[in-house]
Amino acid sequence: MQGKDNTMIKRIVDACMTLLLLCLMAYQITGEVLHEWIGIGMTVLVIVHQILNRKWYGAIFKGNYNSYRIITTVLNITLLLAFAMTAFCGMSMSGHAVPFLYGMTKVSFARRMHLSMSHWAFVLMGLHLGMHIPVMFAKTKLADKLRMVLSILFCLIASAGMLMFLKNGMFSYLFFKVPFAFLDYEKAGILVFLENILMLSFWAFVGTEVAILCRNSQMKKEDKKNPLLPVVFIMGAIILGLIFHMV
Repeated sequence: MQGKDNTMIKRIVDACMTLLLLCLMAYQITGEVLHEWIGIGMTVLVIVHQILNRKWYGAIFKGNYNSYRIITTVLNITLLLAFAMTAFCGMSMSGHAVPFLYGMTKVSFARRMHLSMSHWAFVLMGLHLGMHIPVMFAKTKLADKLRMVLSILFCLIASAGMLMFLKNGMFSYLFFKVPFAFLDYEKAGILVFLENILMLSFWAFVGTEVAILCRNSQMKKEDKKNPLLPVVFIMGAIILGLIFHMV
């Protein structure tokens, strides 16, 4: 019973972190003051998340590593580092939530690093969520035809997310190509959140398909599915997004 309660708490924390992440990515809607306080809330939740997962850290050097465990371990550690750098640089520029921490590092460095690391945290968070989706729904039994229809539907949604990712110039932020975020302050708030959800959905879709590929590789020969399908779905979402972007 205690294990189920702990799992439920973890999922609630994950859901709250996802919601706050979407709010943090909507800076043009929240404004500077609220953005900083949401960032503090996110930092607290990240710390709580690590405490809840302390057993995972205790077992990190124990047991065997299969492809799924290797990917999730690397993903979790890089996500934590991205969150840590985002929080540190954000607090170094804070003028409202924690102004006494302003100047912990050069503001010019903090601004560029905060912009890049926040977007890496967004991408990694999407992958992190996606890697856990097959585990969460492992006991859900669906007919193969329905599963295929849902996969195609999610692939189309992910392609829209890929389109938004390209359209909003997210790769420029990830790779330090621009020092500032170019935001549309006239765009309706609902559209900003919808685009953020679609972009997060793309990376969650990629994470889900990678997790399915890893789980499939561990199954017995007679239970294995077509290993090419997850690759086809990922490539399909990327290619469709690129085509829509070029049209």
